[in-house]
Amino acid sequence: MRVVIAEDDALLREGLVLLLSTAGIEVLAAVDNATDFLTAVTAERPDAVVVDVRLPPTFTDDGLRAAVAARKMYPGLPVLVLSAFVEDSYASELLADGAGGVGYLLKERVGRVDKFLDAVHRVAAGGTAMDPEVIAQLLVRHKADDPLETLTSREREVLGLMAEGHDNTTIGALLVVSEGAVHKHIRNIFSKLNLTSDEAGHRRVLAVLAYLNAS
Repeated sequence: MRVVIAEDDALLREGLVLLLSTAGIEVLAAVDNATDFLTAVTAERPDAVVVDVRLPPTFTDDGLRAAVAARKMYPGLPVLVLSAFVEDSYASELLADGAGGVGYLLKERVGRVDKFLDAVHRVAAGGTAMDPEVIAQLLVRHKADDPLETLTSREREVLGLMAEGHDNTTIGALLVVSEGAVHKHIRNIFSKLNLTSDEAGHRRVLAVLAYLNAS
């Protein structure tokens, strides 16, 4: 796998380079601002990118906007966002294209090396990797006419764990229910979100995107 990193904190940036390189992931470029990030993406055409939300020059959402721009230039480009906070604009901006390959981790979780690397691989493969705290905050922002309001509390739990990137076996273990029960909940989720079998293997990602876009 080949990645580009955009992180303005020099210590964290070098740490990410070392971490990914040690795991056998080639770091094509590691930059500290949004302009250089877009230049690197255009020049290197990476398999995935890891981007801090707040980059120079404004230190607001420059990194996020650059990630959105990169996905417009290269549709489906896998993006893993790092942030110290849950940014309100994340779901509507980065997920607006309806494609998979997106993740959002709070920086405090990056120290958990195995989970971080798993998130990188999952996003690069077209899946999702959402921080539980991000999901918790998105849950309280649903509109009254949101189709997700039709889900039961258990179905919402299952969908939240799907958004974190867990498979059915892991979801069953975390909720202390059988894998068959998890499969039934997911089938109900697909039905309530009007995700038919026509979407084939993409239904899981589409369900997660519907969940996140509803914020």
